[in-house]
Amino acid sequence: MNTNTNNNPRQSMATSGSAVKARQLTHLHAQLAQLSANLADTENLLRMTSVQAECMRGLGSWHGGLFMAASKVLGEESVKEPGSQVGDDEGGAPR
Repeated sequence: MNTNTNNNPRQSMATSGSAVKARQLTHLHAQLAQLSANLADTENLLRMTSVQAECMRGLGSWHGGLFMAASKVLGEESVKEPGSQVGDDEGGAPR
């Protein structure tokens, strides 16, 4: 009888140990699924960031062209003599 009572607690501990292990594996599986979903979201965000960076590059080039054009226009105006009149540019006689 004594051996019977000793086996019951051990069997109970083995059963509870496997239940804990199963619960931990289930939890790890859920965490792995969450990690996989987060990685997929990150991949989509990086893809969108890449597209947006390319658009920003084009926008920067466009603005650079505008600044160069404005610099050319403003540069020509600053080269003119301070006493010159508007009619001088057209080749006509000063008024």
